Parts: sequence; structure tokens; C-alpha cells
Amino acid sequence: MMTTMANPCNISADLEKYNVKEAPSAVYYIPNFITETEEEHLLQQVYRAPKPKWTQLSGRRLQKWFLISVFNISGGLPNPKGMLAEKLPEWLKYTEKISALGAFAGKTANQVLVNEYKPGEGIMPHEDGPLYHPTVTAISLGYHTLLDFYRPVCQTQLEIPQTEESRYMLSLLVLRQSLLILQDDMYKCYLHGIQGVCEDTLSEHVVNLSSAGGQVGDTLARGTRISLTIRHILKVIRANLLLGQK
Repeated sequence: MMTTMANPCNISADLEKYNVKEAPSAVYYIPNFITETEEEHLLQQVYRAPKPKWTQLSGRRLQKWFLISVFNISGGLPNPKGMLAEKLPEWLKYTEKISALGAFAGKTANQVLVNEYKPGEGIMPHEDGPLYHPTVTAISLGYHTLLDFYRPVCQTQLEIPQTEESRYMLSLLVLRQSLLILQDDMYKCYLHGIQGVCEDTLSEHVVNLSSAGGQVGDTLARGTRISLTIRHILKVIRANLLLGQK
């Protein structure tokens, strides 16, 4: 078992050994990034959040922490003109420890999205876009998921049917207590999504089976998974500037 969050300096020094070389640049998959005790504490804090903190979306529900849209104080989609900085609760200070890995090129993560996926729920293939530093990191709690990757629709070949199946590239098995880091082409060039299914059958297209401990042909039942998606938003407007205070 690798060193856990209690010693992030060692993790940073050894980050390259967690590179999933079977995927395009760059994927880092770190199993057992947090302990079972840390996972249990995080789950307790997630479900202690007040009910208005949750937003129900199609296929999942969501909490947004630290940053809210300047132009949608109720918590809409990020606005490219910037975000309003709020205080991050103490239990989400994993931003600092992940930033210490060098994931954001010396910057500090400043946004956490808490996504809840129940069995049968997922998210359509998408990209995170230019509002963020080109890195996304995620800590998984509770259960596993399969994260699927797709080539974007080719605008020069629109006469050819381009289905999700034809654009599918590979999958990553993401286990509970793990940290996943996506950078470079895997962030900027490809879409990622989660199928809305109740179980996953592992195939040869799951490129990190050796590090995740799975085998081709295994069938894994899904339970309720919490994903802490941690990123660095490039444009932040502090509250005192928005309010005209010194």
C-alpha cells in the first residue's frame, strides 16, 4: 500500500510511478490515496451539508464549494469572467495536499465539486473547458466507477456517423479512496463520461487494471459514489473587490 495523505511530500516525489502509461498523456492513478477513516469522515461531512447546498442535475446531484458564479449567486455554471471566492470548509482542505503534488503547476486548487452518483446514474461525455487550469483531479468515496474517454466529433468528417461507440477510446477503473489526475491531452483533447449503469464488466479497454487490482471479465456492482472533483479556476474575483471594499 502506498503512503497516504499523511505524507504528501513523498507522494509528490514519486508521482511519476503512478503514471498510467497505457493512456495518452497524462493520467496519474493513485490507489489508497486516503485511508478508510478519512473516507468515512469525508462521507459524513458530505451528508451533513444543508439540503440547500445540493443541486439536483440530470443523472446526479451536486454540491459546489469555495467558488460561486459572480453573475449567478445561487450557484449556476462558472462564468468565464471570473468567480467569487468564498471560504473553503476545513474538511475540504485536500485542495492543499493535492496541490502539493504539483498537479496544478505550482498553483493551488480553489474549487471542489461534490458529485453524488447512485447506481444507474452517470454523466454524458464532456470536457471541462478553458476556465480551468488544464488539470482535473478527483478523490472517490464509497464505491468505484468506470470513467470512459472519447475522441471529439471530427468536424471534417461530419458525413460519417460518429457515435459514442465509434469515438470510444478507453476506460479507467476508479476505485474508492483513490486519486485520479488528468492532464495535458487527456484533459484538453478528449471527452470523459460515466455510463448510467448498475454494474460494470471490465474489458481489455480498461487500461489501468494492473494498478487498480482488477481483471478482465470481472463484474463490479455499483453503489452510491461520491466524487470530490478538485480543480484550479483561472479567474477568481475576491468578495471584497466585488463589494468595493478595501
